[in-house]
Amino acid sequence: MLRTPTGGAVSGTATADDRPMSIGTVLLRLREEFPEVTISKIRFLEAEGLVEPQRTPSGYRKFRGADVERLAQVLRMQRDHYLPLKVIREHLDALARGEQAALPPGGGPRDPADGVRDAVAGRATASRIGRAELLAAAEVTESDLDEWESYGLVTPTAEGGYDSEMVTVAKLVADLGRFGLEPRHLRAMRAGADREVGLIEQVVAPLRRHRNPQTRAHAEATAKELAELSVRLHSALVQSALHIRLH
Repeated sequence: MLRTPTGGAVSGTATADDRPMSIGTVLLRLREEFPEVTISKIRFLEAEGLVEPQRTPSGYRKFRGADVERLAQVLRMQRDHYLPLKVIREHLDALARGEQAALPPGGGPRDPADGVRDAVAGRATASRIGRAELLAAAEVTESDLDEWESYGLVTPTAEGGYDSEMVTVAKLVADLGRFGLEPRHLRAMRAGADREVGLIEQVVAPLRRHRNPQTRAHAEATAKELAELSVRLHSALVQSALHIRLH
């Protein structure tokens, strides 16, 4: 089994048949280990110089097994070591030159949610990250983050820094931006989310005012359940509307 420079196994990426692959085939191979990877993510990594697939005369990308393995290494170092792309590229290029390059230290937790899980397990790891770590996670510039904050899409906590939810928001805003959706286009989503939160607060407000600690704890659990149901409803409505309009 092949091993990456970080010590992990290349899952579902190596193949004895090294025929050129389309970007769709690459996506299917990578999703065995990285379920959340998208075609736009692969194209972004190519634009950043992390992988250089061949091109047909008509301009179609053709990937080889080595390209897929390199993409897996990049995604794994982002996920497990929280490294920015510039550092990952320099590290992999050094290895390609045959240099014995040690893996640089990460800039934060492997995944923002790991901070919460570590705290539950009793480890002293903060669930918040700083601005630099958020920029690395979303792969954006300072000016991008400034614009997102001006539109209220990304907001720091009262204590400073950003929680795991804001990291997720930043990544999603960045992904939508690669399709041409700018922060001004996303204000309606922000406003809709605020309205949904208002409805949830109305439902749990009587429970939160109760003196019984167990009842107040039940209010938090109810709010989380309502939020999950709201997200599921929103997704179903969007999918249903798209189906009707596109068919």
